[in-house]
Amino acid sequence: MAVTVSHDFSSTSLSAIVGSFNTQGTFVSATPYGTGHINDTFAVTVEQSGVGIRYILQRINHDIFKDPVANMENIRRVTEHLARRMAGQPDLARRVLTLIPTRVGDVFHRDPHGNVWRMYLLIENAVSLETATSPAQAFETGLAFGHFQHLLTDLPAPRLHVTIPDFHHIPKRFATLIRAIESDPANRAIAAQPEIQFAFARQPIADVLLKANLPERITHNDTKFSNVLLDKATGEGLCVIDLDTVMPGLALYDFGDMVRTTTSPAAEDERDLTRVRLEMPMFEALLRGYLSTAGEFLTAAEKKYLAFSGKLITFVMGIRFLTDYLSGDIYYKVHRPGHNLDRCRTQFRLIESIEHQEEAMSRLVESLG
Repeated sequence: MAVTVSHDFSSTSLSAIVGSFNTQGTFVSATPYGTGHINDTFAVTVEQSGVGIRYILQRINHDIFKDPVANMENIRRVTEHLARRMAGQPDLARRVLTLIPTRVGDVFHRDPHGNVWRMYLLIENAVSLETATSPAQAFETGLAFGHFQHLLTDLPAPRLHVTIPDFHHIPKRFATLIRAIESDPANRAIAAQPEIQFAFARQPIADVLLKANLPERITHNDTKFSNVLLDKATGEGLCVIDLDTVMPGLALYDFGDMVRTTTSPAAEDERDLTRVRLEMPMFEALLRGYLSTAGEFLTAAEKKYLAFSGKLITFVMGIRFLTDYLSGDIYYKVHRPGHNLDRCRTQFRLIESIEHQEEAMSRLVESLG
């Protein structure tokens, strides 16, 4: 049976949803929060004994995450394991996401319209930034994601659910792009000919990691810079957030997306392509941070492809943005005409910058690995 999803979230309806969670307080307000492309996110204030406590309330987009129950089971297991592994660390509540249970003890609430909601404790005095501006921030990002992967190497069985099948199966992503070009449902292929030709010229790199016989890890799969919360006072990487895509994968997919989102001064949708470039000091800091934690479990084969992974994941994101543009913007939220094409162009320009420096990047990996 199809589920009707309501996107008309009034203050009254949000108050009722918040009341389904065990916050032990009185609803005060809920306002849109963050810049995510997929889920609907709100910052909620609840008054408890005269004090305002803030939470993050999210509606899971089950057009994207087809099995939100499995999605939440993954998140519950991962956050509980991380909390156990970090037990005794100071300020633990700011270092791992804390799920708020519902009043009946579940980790999600399903509203009368079929929407699935979850709630976290909001981590105060921390910031999520869209673009890294210093090697220190890049180092903290690599450190945080490497630590995240390391702590999950001993997550007990069973295997996590695959929340989006073939999420990083890049040959299949390319096949989807070809179908979008051939069907051209939004009549946009003519406007994207340079990008289409760029993609086809690099199609041979699509299956390199799939053929490399690398070990399966538990990976985040969306390791953009903004998914690490930084302490406002110290700049320390506090907590990895946005766990919807945590599932089995390759460690290199995670590192590649860190390279994509952390090493360039430009935003993901930058229109001025002269600003888009990989900066080697940022890459070196990111790599040092990542290897300081992930280096304890990575194999020699995985380290061999660290530099290449940045190009590959930037490529797959470019073809995903291009596919969505050609398909009529059905996956990512857009805020202007041609937004997904702008995102694609930014990725492809970054690939060119990586290609010019890939040998130097590989030498740096060898010297640190």
